[in-house]
Amino acid sequence: MTRKSESGARSGAYASSVGAGLLIAACLGVEVAQAQAIMRTPTISVPTRTPTISPSIAARAGPGMAARVVAVDRGPPRIAATTPRISARMAPTPVLPYARYSPNLYPACTAPYRDAAGECLAQPDADGNGTGKSGKKSAGNGRRSNTLVAVNLRTFAGEFVAEIDSALSLTEADELARRHGLTRVSSENFPLIGATIGLFRITDGRPSETVRREFAADGSVRSVQPNFRYVLQDQKSSVPIEGDPAQYALAKLRLPQAHTLAHGANVTIAVIDSGIDARHPELAHSVADNFDALGSTEGPHVHGTGIAGAIVAHAKLMGSAPEARIIAIRAFGGITGGAQSSSYVILRSLNYAAEHGAQIVNMSFAGPKDAVIERAIAATAGRGLVLIAAAGNAGAKSPPLYPAANPNVIAVSATDQQDKLFTASNRGNYIALAAPGVDIFLPAPDGKYQMTSGTSFSAAYVSGVAALLLERNYALKPEALRMTLVKTARDLGSPGRDDLFGDGEADAFAAVMAVPADSATPVAAASGTTKREDAEKRRDEPGVRAIERPSLSSADDKAAVSQADRPATR
Repeated sequence: MTRKSESGARSGAYASSVGAGLLIAACLGVEVAQAQAIMRTPTISVPTRTPTISPSIAARAGPGMAARVVAVDRGPPRIAATTPRISARMAPTPVLPYARYSPNLYPACTAPYRDAAGECLAQPDADGNGTGKSGKKSAGNGRRSNTLVAVNLRTFAGEFVAEIDSALSLTEADELARRHGLTRVSSENFPLIGATIGLFRITDGRPSETVRREFAADGSVRSVQPNFRYVLQDQKSSVPIEGDPAQYALAKLRLPQAHTLAHGANVTIAVIDSGIDARHPELAHSVADNFDALGSTEGPHVHGTGIAGAIVAHAKLMGSAPEARIIAIRAFGGITGGAQSSSYVILRSLNYAAEHGAQIVNMSFAGPKDAVIERAIAATAGRGLVLIAAAGNAGAKSPPLYPAANPNVIAVSATDQQDKLFTASNRGNYIALAAPGVDIFLPAPDGKYQMTSGTSFSAAYVSGVAALLLERNYALKPEALRMTLVKTARDLGSPGRDDLFGDGEADAFAAVMAVPADSATPVAAASGTTKREDAEKRRDEPGVRAIERPSLSSADDKAAVSQADRPATR
């Protein structure tokens, strides 16, 4: 009994000690579980806190980012004030190819996403492993496929503009196209450049580059290029508004004073743009001719109507040349929103302008450097037409846009009411002049009015000023006219020429005063004093300008113009 009692006592003590141990362990276990729960807190729901990012923007992400995202608890956040932090390395980098119907976003991108020619590149392709690594980090690595790919929105996919043998009949041209898996959309002879140009489209689904090489090798084909895309250069697709507000541009350009001397009478301006509402009261009797290079049936467009109004408005509003004649050339399609055109249509438009008596061509659009359009521009300038274009609305980091960057063209940037440069305006040594282009009040279709912004309207104002000069002196040659505009411009920004304003803001009154009414003695330059030195004198005596009068009526006399007086690229 004694042994049994001792054994029982030992068993009870053992059980008690084990129970105590289990109790302690249990207690400790609870405490550890609670600590782990605390360490998991707060639970952050990344999807509900991460800012929304446009699908057109490629984010830079490290190789491990996908794994980290998967590991995050997607439950509701426990601390509402907590916001996930994104490091600079993970921040999204905008890559902005221009939108199909956005007249303001012709290729604008940061330096790492631009090729050697200055053209923007598209978003980096994924390498297929789900890591989301950018193409920039893998540049030059032949084992990976995530290299940058050129944006194809610059061109119309599967279309070519080709010079073909002019001796080919339409049937033979169609057969030529069929041999290469193409359809001839259109072709015609263009006297402007002395060539037969056709528009062809791929029909068999083969890669464009393969078709282009094979087509170019055909003996009946002289040259082949993409059918480039052009976009109008207004700030945005403006909604017309009613009203008759004051036009600050008139005072900035000193148009009321200039109109005491000239109104642009008997001067013809070809406006290559979208459709123009010729029935608008502001444009009544101003549209002398119409040509639809698109072959469309669309109605008037807000952009083309506004451009025409900046030049010839003469009812509630006032244009820069209210008595000029307009050749309305529709080259841009689209009734609402933005409108666009192509190499082939622009060529048709320039050919029509040159063949139908235009003296000035206004081009308020922009696109890439284009061999066939460069050729047409040179031929148009060779015929003595004055060519004026919008500098472009792609901003400070944009490469040069065309046709403004062509040396035969007067490129115009935009300013606001405070003489500041329009934020979206292109810069560059090809800028010749600036003119008002921000919050401009203009006519719109259906008898309405609009307020809009863009280098488009700056160019239109300068086209009108050019018409005033030609009314004063019909013998004025394009180079002499250009020099008159730049030498009489009002200097803005840093003293002298710069890449923002060119030689300054156009001054219509000073320019008209610099051209003698006697057409036998045209003039290209004002006095040798700097614009800033002459500014005070001009304010005191607005009608007095010391004028040098070199005879620049012929091509031979153009050599008399000092190269120092020309813009850097001219």
